[in-house]
This record gives sequence, structure tokens and C-alpha cells, in this order.
Amino acid sequence: MTEEQNYIRPDEAVDLTNCDREPIHLLGGVQGYGCLIATSSDFMVKHVSQNVQDILHFSAEDAIGGRLIDLLPERTVHDLRTKLQILNVETSSSRLFGYDVLGDGRLFDVSVHTLDQTYVFEFEPKIDTENRDEMSLVQPLVARVRRAKDIKAACDQAAMAVQVMSGFDRVMVYQFDEDGTGEVIAEKRKSSMEPFLGLRYPASDIPKQARALYLRSTLRLISDVDGVVSPIVPPTNVQGIPMDLSMSVMRAVSPIHLEYLRNMGVSASMSVSIIKDGKLWGLFACHHETPRHIDFERRTAIELFAQFFSYELVQKIDIASRVQSSEARKLHDNLMIQLSGGTNLINGFEIIADELRGLIANDGVAVYSDGRYACLGDAPDEIEFKKLVRFLNTAPTGQVFATHRLPALYPEASDFSADIAGVLAVPISRTPRDYIVFFRREVAQSVKWAGNPNKPVEVGPNGTRLTPRKSFDTWSELVRNTSAHWTGSEVQTGESLRLSLIEIVLKLTDESNETRQKAADKQELLIAELNHRVRNILNLIQGLVSQSRTGAKDVATYTKVLDGRVQALARAHDQLTRQEWSPSSLRQLIEVEVNAFLTDAKDRISITGDAPKLMPEAFSTMALVIHEMVTNAAKYGALTDHSGKILLNLRIQDDGALQIEWREIGGPPVQAPSRQGFGTTIIEKTIPYELKGTVKTRYLVTGFEADIMIPSTAVSDTQEVVADKTMSVADNKEKRSIKLSGDVLIVEDNMLIALDASDILKDNGADDVHMSGSVADALAVLEANTITFALLDVNLGDQTSLPIAQVLADRSIPFVLATGYGDAESITASYPPAVIAKKPFTAESIVKAISSALSSPDN
Repeated sequence: MTEEQNYIRPDEAVDLTNCDREPIHLLGGVQGYGCLIATSSDFMVKHVSQNVQDILHFSAEDAIGGRLIDLLPERTVHDLRTKLQILNVETSSSRLFGYDVLGDGRLFDVSVHTLDQTYVFEFEPKIDTENRDEMSLVQPLVARVRRAKDIKAACDQAAMAVQVMSGFDRVMVYQFDEDGTGEVIAEKRKSSMEPFLGLRYPASDIPKQARALYLRSTLRLISDVDGVVSPIVPPTNVQGIPMDLSMSVMRAVSPIHLEYLRNMGVSASMSVSIIKDGKLWGLFACHHETPRHIDFERRTAIELFAQFFSYELVQKIDIASRVQSSEARKLHDNLMIQLSGGTNLINGFEIIADELRGLIANDGVAVYSDGRYACLGDAPDEIEFKKLVRFLNTAPTGQVFATHRLPALYPEASDFSADIAGVLAVPISRTPRDYIVFFRREVAQSVKWAGNPNKPVEVGPNGTRLTPRKSFDTWSELVRNTSAHWTGSEVQTGESLRLSLIEIVLKLTDESNETRQKAADKQELLIAELNHRVRNILNLIQGLVSQSRTGAKDVATYTKVLDGRVQALARAHDQLTRQEWSPSSLRQLIEVEVNAFLTDAKDRISITGDAPKLMPEAFSTMALVIHEMVTNAAKYGALTDHSGKILLNLRIQDDGALQIEWREIGGPPVQAPSRQGFGTTIIEKTIPYELKGTVKTRYLVTGFEADIMIPSTAVSDTQEVVADKTMSVADNKEKRSIKLSGDVLIVEDNMLIALDASDILKDNGADDVHMSGSVADALAVLEANTITFALLDVNLGDQTSLPIAQVLADRSIPFVLATGYGDAESITASYPPAVIAKKPFTAESIVKAISSALSSPDN
């Protein structure tokens, strides 16, 4: 396809004058028009082309050993000396266009370059002598390239531009891949010509030596593959070294390459280098079906266009890279924000997988962290991946590993359950252990080879050497066990991801250690606090048990009194728990306590004034006080008949203290107690003792009165928001009755609680009660009996009753959940919908819960 291919053996030097020790040939312009002279610094002639003597009017014999001043006019020698003066390391050659070399009116294009201490002058006759401005074509054609929206469109414009400037039948943009192979990515051709667009050529078609030469000499023209060539006389200098014609614009090419072109039906060709970042990115490859000469001036314009195109190409590639990098950075930053916020790589894998997919194109992605594995898309299973990790650990530590041919490096990949051929592995820990891995499927693609890529060397007439292909029919090679290549920018993105993730992993590790330490400290504090509170509660219960015996006539009375006081504490604790142990409403405490006691009275208690909140440490104390006052009113005071009322006024004083006025009116006459019982002690002594407040009580005939002052330390600065400060507490508790029947199930791991619940259910109609303390026992009961109702404790030691609840729900058997946890909703969220009964429960609360469960629309 290009003039140097098959010309230099891979093991030979770049010096093209030394190919098989054959004479180097000079192709002069058109049919021998042109002349090459080489001279030392004193302008002694060393070499001259043999069959162009007539052009410069001297013979080869006369030229050898002669002086340049004797061959050319003085003005020409002067001008050539001036051109030599401006040559430097950066300027490889200097040129004159349309110059009258001999002073006889005949014009030549002249090129001058140096080789060590030798100056090479090339004279090419000016065939087209009309006034032209070849350089004026360059700028508008470059502008068209600049306006192209992407690299592909820019290459199309460039191919068209070179065709316009050169007039060749076919112009191709040929791009080199990283492995040395090349592909035609743009093409402008005469409609009758066979298309080469998309064809791929093996790396051996243009050896490394030829590619190195394309970097030095960026334009090569073969005007006629059958043109006359001339040997160089003499073939060597006085040291016996052939002349190096690498930079010559008129030198001939290997007959092997000419045969190659003839096989393609090409009579003239031109190649122009496309250089990016100092490397050969590709070529403009031009073919013509008939001989075609492009004069030196136009070739220079084409060469200049190629240079400008290289600059524009760099811009297009950089822009595309920046756009891709910008998009990748956005996705990368979004991913980092999620991970920095605590999103776990494994637990949050599905959330971050889309970000990873947008970051680097893939068919599957997997994360392996702390021995845990998660994957999405086409990826190995966990067993296969763990074996792959051992292979990945053999790669250089702390580097992204990428391959598009995994089975060639790791044969076991051929047996993966998923179709995987490409891997890009990003280490995310200091040691080669944890990874994010991107996978790509095998691309079973037909690659259009221009000839069989596996047979680049054949035996030709000159022995074993590179020989032109006899056929240029497309050779399709099915590429197996190969994925799409990972681009350099994708590998770089993987490296950025690696650095960021390692930083985040280390940060999260430090935060995790700190969090664990704080959690341990908090747990220790909570245990101490819990221990303190449990001891206080146990001491309180012990006091209630002991003191409630005072005045009790019998066991039933004692049990009822004690049960009421314990329930009052439980209700207060539930209210505190709902408020997360923060200040809680006194009005709500009074309402809850009254609703627990009153059965048939309505609008019997009126609360006016402020809506204070009590601190948690004062709440349980006031719960007991309010309970005793409501109990006394129901037993001895205003609530014993249907006419009495209780008036409550709550006022927050200027100093923040709370003043409570309790007034009972309209009830039966009141007498002061003959002795002080435990209930009276709770009312009169608890607040002064525990809260440092005051209590004043009066037993008037018209009704009991009490003035209570709670100091500001026990009262919150904030109040409850109520629509109206006058609140009537009405009885909203209906007298409930239920009628169970058949067999019922109680699941409770505490036998005493189970027995109490059994009595309650039997009292309400259950024929038989089955008690189970574990999930297995309860499921066995359900299988062996026809259960009509169930009461389930949520917590069964090291189990929960969730499996039982699911079976009951599936069979449409009504049930109630009993729990001692304050935050019941979060604990029972995973259960089927059910009525909740708080522990400790009473017969009334259980009956109420069962009634709600049985009346549910679902039942």
C-alpha cells in the first residue's frame, strides 16, 4: 500500500541505500526529468544521476571530481549557498520554486538538504510554468477540517482535501493501531474503484524501519511505477559507503514495492505522513490508475496541509478526550460522594453499579471487598472470581491491570459461566486483595484483513523476503477469545478510580474505627445507665409491693392496687419512650391515666391553663402521683358518683416553676382520712422528696383540693402546642366484651405471663388454650390443631415470632402481637399487619386488643 513496504528487511538498518547491496535508483520527475548532485562542503561533486546529463549540460565523467562553480552559474551557486546558510537542525531541507538554475530561462524546483558533511541538491524541471499560488489552497481546506464535529468527520474532510490538491483517484486516511496494524478509516475515491474503507493491514506491511523513515521524510511520490530510473554514479563515496538517500524527494523505490502497486492496479502513488505528538499516527495514502506527476511546489503545499491537519487532529483528539474525561469525572465525583457518605461497596452495590457502568464501558462489573463478592451483568460467579483474584494478585502491585485477551493469559477464563474475554481490574486496597473489576464479552467480529495476516512473508523470486500479495481480496479472520480494547483513557480513568477509592477506603476505615470506639463508649454508658434505671425501677417496684400491702383487706384488693400502680408506671414509660426520653406532655399523662380508669363517666375532668412538658426524671414521679389522685377521686371523691368533677389548672410561673391546682367539686362530702396510707404518702411526700417541690392538700367537705408546685428544674422550657388551653378529658373507653371460641394459641417464653394471658382468654370464651415457648412448638401446634385466635410475644429469647405470624396471616387466623418495646412500629414493621398490645398488659388492654383484631376488615 505504501512505497516502503516490503522494501526493507526487518533486520536491516534504516539506511535505504543498503538494501541487498543493490544500486540505489533515482526516479526523476517524469521519465527521467530531474537531477541529483551531492557535494562536500567545498562543493566538490561526489554523485550525479547518469541519464539526466543533458539537462544540466555536463557529462557524468566531467562532473566527477569537478567543482560546482564550474557546472552552474555564479548567481545560482550564490543562491544555493544562501539556502545552505539557513539550514539547521530543525529545518531538514530548504526549497526554491520556479528557479532559473542555468540562466537560460528553464525553470526548476530545487531542494537542498544535508547529510553529515554532505550537501544534496535536487533539481526538478518545472513543467507547469503558469503563475499559481498553491499555498492559497491550504488555509480554506484546513478550515473545513477545523469545522468538522469529530475525528471521523475531520479525516473525511482531510481525505477530500488531499484529493482536491493532488488529483489522485483514491485518497485514504490510514491509521496505525497500538499493535502496529493499520486500518483505512476514511476514503475518497473514483466511483469505479473498489472501496478499501474498513480494511485492516498487518503490522508487517509497514515495518518499523519504514515507519521510522516516514517520521524523517513526510512525503513520498511515485509518479510512474514503470518509469525509467537511473543509477547513482559512483555508487559509493571514497570510503566505499553508499549514499544515504533517505531524505531525497526524487529517489527511486524498491522494485518489490513497484510490483506490489502493479498487483493493485496502481500506476502512481503518494504517501504523506500524519504525525501526532512526535509519533507516526497514520498516513495519507494516494493511488492513481495512470501515471501522475505532482510538481514539487504542489507537493510542498500538500505536505504543509498534512502538518496543519496533524495540529487539528491533535485538537480534535484532545477535545474528545477532555469531553470523555469530563463526563467520567462527573460520574467519578458522584460515585465518590456516595462512597464518602458511607455507602458500602457491597451493600450499596446496585446503587453504585450504574455509576461504574457510566465511568468505564463494560458488559459486567464486580466488587470484591473484605472477602465479600457482588456482581452485575456478565461476570464470573463467586467461586470463579476468587480463582481469578489469585491470578490478578500476580500483576504488579498497586496498578490497574487491563487485557482484551484474558483467556490467552488465564486459560481458565475459557470455562467461565459468563462469556468474558476482557478484564480491567482496579485494586482498591493497599494489598492486592480487594478489587473493582470491569468485564467485556468476547467480540466474535469479522476483521477485514487486506490479505492473510498470518502469512506476511513468502518465498519470491529474490529468495525468502517480503513479497507483494498476489490477491487483495478481503481476508476475513474471526477473532475469538478477544474483547474490545481498553483505551488509554479508560485505563487512566481506572487509575483515578483506584487512587480515589484507596483514599476513601482508608478514610472510611479510620472513621469506622472511630465510630466503633464511640459506639463502644456509648454502649458502656448505656449499660451503666440501664443498670442504674433498672435498679431504681426494681427498688420502686419493691417499695410498691411492700407498701401496697398497707390497708389491703385481702389478696384481690392488694393485687388490684399494685397492678394499677405498675400500670401507671408502664404507661408513663411508654409515653417517655415514644418521645425518645425527651420532655413529655403533662396533659397527655393526665389524659392517659384518666382514660385508663374511667369506664362510664364523660366530661368529668377539665384542664385549663398552660400545656407544660416535664423532664424525663420527673415524669415517672408525676405518673404515680396523678395515678393515686385519680384513684382516690374514683374511690372516695368526686368521681364516685355521676355528678362530681375534677378541675385542673396548670400555670407556669415567671421563674419557670409549674403550679398545679387540683379541685374536686360536686361529689359526695369528703372526710380527712383517719390514717395516712401509702397512696397519701405518694401524693404528699414523693414530690418534695424527689423533685424538691411542694404539695399542700385540703380535705374540704365540698371536695378534695391540692396545690402542687414543681420547680423549674423539672419543667421543660418549651410547652406543648394545643389548639385551646381549655381541654376536656372525656372518657373514650367503651366497655368492651369479646367472645372467643375454639382453640387459641399463646406464644410466650415466660411461663407466668403465659398463664396470666391464658386465664384472660379463657375468661373471654376460649375453649382450650395451647401455650408454646418457641417457634417450633408453636408451628407444631398450628399443624395439629384448628386455631381460631393467637396471642404472640414478639421476642422469644433468641428468636422472634415472625414465622408464626406469617403462617397465621397466610391462614387468615386473627392474632395480636404483645411487646415490651416502646418503639413497637420499627420492631414489628416486618410482620404482617396486626394489632399491638403493650406489656405489661392487663385484662382490659388484652380484651381491647383482641376486640380490635377480631373486628378488623381483614378478619
